[in-house]
Amino acid sequence: MNGIFVTGTDTDVGKTIIASGIAAVLKERQIDVGVFKPLLSGISREDPASDTSLLKQLSETSLSYEEITPFPFKEPLAPYVSAKLEGKSVWMEEVLSHWEKIKDKHEFFIVEGAGGISVPLGEQFLVNDLIKALKLPILIVARPNLGTVNHIFLTVQYAKSLGLTIAGVVLNGMSEQPGLAEKTNPGLIEELCGVPILGITPKLKDLTAENIKNMVKEHIDVTLFLKEKELRR
Repeated sequence: MNGIFVTGTDTDVGKTIIASGIAAVLKERQIDVGVFKPLLSGISREDPASDTSLLKQLSETSLSYEEITPFPFKEPLAPYVSAKLEGKSVWMEEVLSHWEKIKDKHEFFIVEGAGGISVPLGEQFLVNDLIKALKLPILIVARPNLGTVNHIFLTVQYAKSLGLTIAGVVLNGMSEQPGLAEKTNPGLIEELCGVPILGITPKLKDLTAENIKNMVKEHIDVTLFLKEKELRR
C-alpha cells in the first residue's frame, strides 16, 4: 500500500492541516490521492470546519464523508471515551473492514489518527495498533517550541520499539520571530532521534485551502512520500 499515516505528539499540533496540505499538493502533481480519518470526535464530519471536511476538500477525493470517517462521535474526547459516552463500541476489525472497502479506490492514501500515537481509539486498540495493522510509514507532526524535543523523542522511541517505520517529522506552527528554542530544536531533534525533519511550517493566520496548500508546497518536500517507480510523474 502506498501512503502515509499522519500522527502527532499531542492534540492540536496541526495534523489535519499538514495531512490535507500534503493531499492538495499531491493532487496538484496529478497523484491519485485518497484520505481516511476513521474516527472523529467533537464535531460533525459534515461540518465545514471538521477534519473530515478539510481532508475531503483538499484531496478532492470522491469518497463520501462516511467513507472517510465511518466513526464520528459528539464529545471532544479520545474516540474510545467519546464512543463510550454514547453507549457505542468500535473494534479494530470494524475499522479495517471499512479500510478494505476504500483502499483500492486511490493509488496513494493519507491516513490520519487522533491526537498522539497512544490515544485510545476503540476497544482494546490505540492509534499505534492501527498504524501497525495498516503497515504505513508515519509522519509525526509536532509543535516547534520549548518542550517539543521531549515529546518527539518519546514518540519516536515508542514507534521504533513497535517496529513502525518513521518517514520523519514536521514542525508545525513556527512563529514569525522564532525564539532560541525554536531555532535550535530542529538540529537537536535530528541528532537525538535519528529521524529527519521533513519540514518546518509557519503558523497560518488564514486557514484557506489555497493557503494550506501553498504552505505545504513551500515548506515540505512531498516527493519524499512517494515511491518513485510507481507514483512519481
